[in-house]
Amino acid sequence: NVAVLGRKVLPSKPLLTRSSQSHWLTTEERNQVLLDLKASGWSELGERDAIYKEFNFKTFNQAFGFMTRVALQAEKMNHHPEWFNVYSKVQITLISHDCGGLTRRDVKLAQFIDKAAASV
Repeated sequence: NVAVLGRKVLPSKPLLTRSSQSHWLTTEERNQVLLDLKASGWSELGERDAIYKEFNFKTFNQAFGFMTRVALQAEKMNHHPEWFNVYSKVQITLISHDCGGLTRRDVKLAQFIDKAAASV
């Protein structure tokens, strides 16, 4: 689906790069990882192809330390969460914006986040 305007060819919807496509989940992978993630407290966001989880810590310092650890890993992965923090509570949403939904990168980061939270 391409719209032609003068000499320029414009896609009718955003194109995804090959590298972003390689991160998509197959239907089978998606079903399995969602079961695993839901079992560990993640939930699907109905209005977006994303996952969400809330973490509660004893203190602000624990929450901030957790966020720092996640931030360092996210930077290594070049994949950054949407998150919100108030005192000892951290809310995290994971979505691959470049792919328009849930990908393997989100799953890997969610798994790291769960391990990081368990070690606090």
